[in-house]
Amino acid sequence: MVTAAVVALAAGLGWYGYSNSNKNVNDLTETEEEEKASPVGPDFNADSAYAFTQAQCDFGPRDMNSKGHEECGAWIVAKFKGYGCKVTTQKADLKGYDGTTLKSTNIMAQYNPRATTRILLCAHWDSRPWADNDPDSANWHKPILAANDAASGVAVMLEIARLLQKNALPSGFGVDFVCFDAEDWGTPQWEANQDASGDFWALGAQHFAANLPQGYEARYGILLDMVGGMNAKFYKEGISNQYAPEIVKKVWRAARQAGFGSYFPRQEGGMITDDHIPLNQKAGIPTIDIIPYYPDCQQSSFGPTWHTLADNMDNIDRNTLKAVGQTVIQVLFTEK
Repeated sequence: MVTAAVVALAAGLGWYGYSNSNKNVNDLTETEEEEKASPVGPDFNADSAYAFTQAQCDFGPRDMNSKGHEECGAWIVAKFKGYGCKVTTQKADLKGYDGTTLKSTNIMAQYNPRATTRILLCAHWDSRPWADNDPDSANWHKPILAANDAASGVAVMLEIARLLQKNALPSGFGVDFVCFDAEDWGTPQWEANQDASGDFWALGAQHFAANLPQGYEARYGILLDMVGGMNAKFYKEGISNQYAPEIVKKVWRAARQAGFGSYFPRQEGGMITDDHIPLNQKAGIPTIDIIPYYPDCQQSSFGPTWHTLADNMDNIDRNTLKAVGQTVIQVLFTEK
């Protein structure tokens, strides 16, 4: 972690010391590559991903211990099974910041489960129980629908699973889709004591990383967080660069090759605490975070809908879903 002041709260915790002027030296030689897009793999269907996002929102808020949470979890399991994945669940009672017992379920869906070389894709599936960044303080204690900050990442993974059922990876590798629970029960902004708030975000990912399935290994991981917002751009996140710089380079190069480089600026971003932290630090899986940054948004550096009641389907953009989904497809289908 750097020691610069936090400039904005995030889907996990916060961006630190953001710089939008730095470039990786190696990227400066890749301009020609960016101009010659050469997409590989099946076409990512943004309409399908949009429908998967809507389907999750149809359960209402999916905050921990709620009816919508349980019903949506069962739906996610059934969808992955329907696309031929081997699905297992990891249940645990976890403690929230206020001592609440959270009935958590991590969901792992495995494409080509017998493959020994594996790539991890992940997103959280629970929703924020409080709209504590809403411009209207009367809404701060209301749960959010979380179309972007939860449902969009799971939706992209479901669409990729659907495509893999029809289009086998030429490498013969396996892919693990992990839906983390209990990510968004972090300390709300109205609480005076924020000093230990970091311990209460990404609880499901923390549990998964400390209790990996026996013998589990992955070549690397890609976390998808808030990947469906309007006007989103995905800067290079600092923790990702620290633990998995080659994977950052791989993914941002794939975005350019797929024709979506404009969504993935070359600039480096700040450091964010999110589900990829325990994967890197506890599980030893080099994992990057694809997460948006809005440098000119006063409401939040993560966009105007972050942790507000406006995080609904009206603010989901098929173009953003397409850019991220096709980029991940490019990564998977060019992996050797």
